[in-house]
Amino acid sequence: MERFHWVQHRCRQLLAGDSGWYSAPTGLHSRSSQHRDSGKRRTVFARHGPHQEDYEAVCKNFRTNAIRTNKYSLLTFIPMNLFQQFHRAANLYFLFLALLNWVPVVEAFQKEITMIPLMVVLTVIAIKDALEDYRRYLFDKKVNNSVVRVFCGTQKAFIDQCWSNVRVGDFVRLTCNDLIPADILLLYSSDPRGVCYIETANLDGETNLKQRQVVSDLPVQGGEITPQSFHSRIECENPNNDLSRFRGYIEHSSGTRVGLHSSNLLLRSCTVRNTETVVGIVIYAGHETKAMMNNTGPRYKRSKLEKQLNTDVLWCVFLLIIMCLTAAIGHGIWLKNLKDPVFQVDGETSPILAGFYTFWTMIIVLQVLIPISLYVSIEIVKLGQIFFIQNDLALYNEQLDSRIQCRALNITEDLGQIRYLFSDKTGTLTENKMVFRRCSIYGVEYPHEENGRRLEVYETEKKDAPNCSVTLKSNCSGKSLSCHSPTCNRSSVSLHTLTSESEDEDEQSSSHIQLRASSFSSRMQKEVAPDPELVRKLNWFCSSVHHLSDGSSEILPSLELTYITDFFLALAICNSVVVSSPSQPRHVVPETQSPIKSLEEIKLMFQQRFSFSPLSALSTLSPAQIRGSPYNLTRRLFTRGKAGSLTFSSPSNNITDRSNLGKDSNLVPSNMKGKLKSSAKNAEQMENDDTGNDFMETETNPEEINQGEENQATQVGPIGDDELLYEAESPDEAALVHAARAYRCTLKARSAESLLVNLPGIGTLAVQLLHILPFDTNRKRMSVVVRHPLTGQLVVYTKGADSVIMDLSETPRGAEQTLEIYSQIREQTQKHLDAYAREGLRTLCFAKKVLKEEEYDMWLMSHLLAESSIENREELLLESAQRLETNLTLLGTTGIVDRLQEEVPETIEALQRAGIKVWILTGDKQETAINIAYACKLLCANDQILTANCNSMDACDVLLEELKLEVQCGEDSLTVLTETPGATSDSVNGFILVIDGRTLEWALQEELKSKFLELSCKCKAVICCRSTPLQKSKVVQLIRDHISVMTLAVGDGANDVNMIQTADVGIGIAGQEGMQAVMSSDFAITRFKHLSRLLLVHGHWCYSRLENMIFYFIYKNVMYVNLLFWYQFFCGFSGSVMINSWVLIFFNLLFTSVPPLIYGILDRDTPAETLMEVPKLYHAAQTSKAYVSYMFWITVLDAFYQSLVCFFVPYFAFAGSDAGQLSFGSPINASALLIILLHQVIESNTLTWIHMLVLVLSAGFYFGFVLLFSMYSVACSPPTSTLGVETLQMSQPLFYIICVLTTVTALIPRLFFRAVHNTWIPNLKSSQMDRVDGEKYHRRMQQWNQANRLPVCANPGLAPSVV
Repeated sequence: MERFHWVQHRCRQLLAGDSGWYSAPTGLHSRSSQHRDSGKRRTVFARHGPHQEDYEAVCKNFRTNAIRTNKYSLLTFIPMNLFQQFHRAANLYFLFLALLNWVPVVEAFQKEITMIPLMVVLTVIAIKDALEDYRRYLFDKKVNNSVVRVFCGTQKAFIDQCWSNVRVGDFVRLTCNDLIPADILLLYSSDPRGVCYIETANLDGETNLKQRQVVSDLPVQGGEITPQSFHSRIECENPNNDLSRFRGYIEHSSGTRVGLHSSNLLLRSCTVRNTETVVGIVIYAGHETKAMMNNTGPRYKRSKLEKQLNTDVLWCVFLLIIMCLTAAIGHGIWLKNLKDPVFQVDGETSPILAGFYTFWTMIIVLQVLIPISLYVSIEIVKLGQIFFIQNDLALYNEQLDSRIQCRALNITEDLGQIRYLFSDKTGTLTENKMVFRRCSIYGVEYPHEENGRRLEVYETEKKDAPNCSVTLKSNCSGKSLSCHSPTCNRSSVSLHTLTSESEDEDEQSSSHIQLRASSFSSRMQKEVAPDPELVRKLNWFCSSVHHLSDGSSEILPSLELTYITDFFLALAICNSVVVSSPSQPRHVVPETQSPIKSLEEIKLMFQQRFSFSPLSALSTLSPAQIRGSPYNLTRRLFTRGKAGSLTFSSPSNNITDRSNLGKDSNLVPSNMKGKLKSSAKNAEQMENDDTGNDFMETETNPEEINQGEENQATQVGPIGDDELLYEAESPDEAALVHAARAYRCTLKARSAESLLVNLPGIGTLAVQLLHILPFDTNRKRMSVVVRHPLTGQLVVYTKGADSVIMDLSETPRGAEQTLEIYSQIREQTQKHLDAYAREGLRTLCFAKKVLKEEEYDMWLMSHLLAESSIENREELLLESAQRLETNLTLLGTTGIVDRLQEEVPETIEALQRAGIKVWILTGDKQETAINIAYACKLLCANDQILTANCNSMDACDVLLEELKLEVQCGEDSLTVLTETPGATSDSVNGFILVIDGRTLEWALQEELKSKFLELSCKCKAVICCRSTPLQKSKVVQLIRDHISVMTLAVGDGANDVNMIQTADVGIGIAGQEGMQAVMSSDFAITRFKHLSRLLLVHGHWCYSRLENMIFYFIYKNVMYVNLLFWYQFFCGFSGSVMINSWVLIFFNLLFTSVPPLIYGILDRDTPAETLMEVPKLYHAAQTSKAYVSYMFWITVLDAFYQSLVCFFVPYFAFAGSDAGQLSFGSPINASALLIILLHQVIESNTLTWIHMLVLVLSAGFYFGFVLLFSMYSVACSPPTSTLGVETLQMSQPLFYIICVLTTVTALIPRLFFRAVHNTWIPNLKSSQMDRVDGEKYHRRMQQWNQANRLPVCANPGLAPSVV
């Protein structure tokens, strides 16, 4: 440790003397330096510290911690809300018409009437905005008034302050379960190792604990830090939204600078866990915190249907202009040809000018033709559709008490237009519940057959057991390993879900501790059945007497023992697992009065006991350090007696005693046995040659040693191994730690600088932890640097993807015999890796590297420089890790089971039958991905796999051309086979393209992009292996932009975020890898199987509903506006109307506004059961582009016809009578209402009591309004009077005859078309529905027969005859 501290101190001195960011300070009061760099970073001083002048000059201008997410105040609400609303084209259109009606020469209605639609729209939206803003105001008030302890300069103590009063530079004191009010730099922790644990569930949804570290080398150590003792200056980057990055340094009064990084920063809205007290200084406050800068609100995307609607609206504008131009030209011609008028006409205005005025008048009269209100109606309909989607019980996960989340509110109809689906594999198609299945060590495969049988038993029990309902609150919202200190009595309230659920959180927190701590510790993960052969070898490792059945076959080389020991040690410590128990929140390595032997004590014990140095027996892989035969090693080194025997609890009786185990066949490959035996003999000879008489055996008393070690073992801690709880950041880590524990290599405690590990036959040892190099997607591995507990050597243990570890592992230098052994180990391990991948197992490789002290010191200096860097810190740390992780020695590999989720094969099969192409984009091995594809029925037995693995762009170009020709030949044969009588599509092979990440990188280049696109579009499916997150997003973007189809991406982890955000529709699965994918998605589900119902049912419904509602809306507007247009031919195109202006305005606003909404929310063209059983119906509805184009014009023509009937039937009925203008318009308006409502009845596929109620209320509301208006209105519609018009008309039989005749005549063509279409042109939907109904009837009859035990076909004479 002295050497470590010396190197660390030396690096600090080097940093202080560097230039740039590390230049020596020119003075603490240098204003020019601060001004020069103010654009790149910020400077922070303590608020009540010794540098008050600097604080007043720099930090006082930073934003406060008060947040405000509401937009308005009482004074600014009206002007700001109106300003924002008039940014919408619809409101500007209404405003333009209202202002135009105030011009006297073009006035069509009363000035007040044209203001009504605009006022109604503005008022409704303003009320909605006001309610939403008031809810945000209450939320902000509750958060800002939260209490935290802040240092007060006058009282010289920490006092309670509201969050809103916290400033940058304040010292804040937090206790366990407190929410963090701002972004705080951690300066003190009550943990003696300077560690603080936080929970980031409010930020990223992850419930596992994150570790934060106090800033190193603070001048004040040992007690709580205060501003008076804080003489340092903090330089850091400006506020940004990157949650995983923080760059800066802290400069002490001595001039020493210490680098700062993300592990020193406590982020706002996180929760302190397992730490009694922490103190920090506020760096970012309020809206400058990373949490607030990431709060972007709901996602907004434009749907495909909305884009098509814009085209339809433009066609409506074109029709409006044509109709207004026709009226303007007609009025000019009529006025020019008018001779001796019998009524007053403005003769001074020229016909051309009069026609110009008429054009704008008709714009006001025919304003309803533009369906601007349709946009508001669509938003309401989508809200209703989302309500029913979220409340669908078929999409509800009872086990998690979770339902689907609709995060994007305006693309529900796009769910019905998906053509390509891009899916991740792990956690999306699979459970992401990793279970250790088998392993390979030293090139020897251990199949763990009993473990495989147990997994099958678990699957059976899972299917037979009833569903256990566990609420989301108990699984996610509970406190995580809450501190049991009496001072930690504060409850944790989520800033994002401040609901009543948080009030009783404390009451149930104790019951949630164990549930949350074992988030990746299911029964299958914990109960790993050891392999008998591996148990036998470990018993060799720790037994004192060996019963040899035939001498040579039982010899175990010390090199293999070293491999096995290091392999399980790597499994136990190469991770970031937090160890806890139900009664203790975190197990740490004790510092004082530790019963664990130090390294020197262990060495002394071994030397006194065995006259043998463990330095020569373990963790040394060079030939010169391979000491002793297995027999001498185990006899002299691990003579433990009774306490040292290794016993395992196994569910079966396969393991009885060591004598039986000795008879088992050795699993070492036959071609390796000879080499391993000879290597053992060589190692023993080398030991004898090297040691000679230097190591003499001494007599010891085994009973005394065993008794003393047993006493020490009892002092390690009160917690038994069975009570340990492991909290891992990933299910892989949890599975591996539980596997090591099954072999009694148990991780018992963790602290920042050491680990407590129990090794079989040795006992509990403290492992000094020097560095953790965490996993990242670039390196695809993680490493730990430790000092070996037995040898004292510096060792790097690395685990990661096999493709990376196998490349980094090299054959060490040494004797030819040793080189041959290492080559054989690599070869056998690669074979095992391929076999694991073919079985669909997830593979991880483990390796190690022994460092020399000088080598480690040199690396440490460069690594400390990288850690202290501000600019390019991530790149420097990556380079530092890569320099260390070279020349690794391969230890072995593991195979982990990640089973498919339920109903995944059925879901993918249904999606493919629906015409959706499913692609798998994964980072796993090629063999693993292919195996999973077969398991989930993406690949069939008759499909042909096209493999693309290249090392250069030229080779990729050639290969793509060859694969294109192969696919073309296959398509030609497909054409021949389909033309053959009796051939079916199932007998024809499909092509599946499998491409690895390196080849995909070449294929996505601009030169080869078109070839790859052409090839992939001709394939049934594509599987991209070893792909990075960036490659996933590029593949999605390629299909989306170049084919112009709707794409959907589904994933569950942070590596899927780019893909989810790139696709037209992004779906996140709330799984085992946090909530990053969910928070970036448009829809969030809990299981992959929910995709089928979400797309095939709700997607189909939402699209058909909105499509039909848009057509109905356009039909309604065109039909009603044409009534006014036909009247212009009989009034000289003057812009007059035959309908009461109040009724005219309210017709679309009130009388016919609700039925389309109900139609768009509740209509179902096909039952859900039929859509699920016949996925082809989804594909049949995807011809929307051509369908929309011609259906728009059919709808317009139908509206023209109905308007002609509705106008001219009353016209001819009143011909020659003395009926007035409003009397003529009364039956026209009533008939138009009935036609529009009954037209919806004809078009509706579903009629419920809600539909009928709304239709009846709409008609009743109209007739009630016009009757009351006619009875009491005197001067509401000058110059005409409406008094008594409607009452007179409705009292005459002619009114009802006209209404009935007009309605029937107008709707007969629509009814006839529907009848003929359904009778003579049966479509796929009707035929499939008949088939499904027949199958349902057949199943019901079978169930009824079985229930009543009727032997319908028991008697052959009663069996139905077959003709």
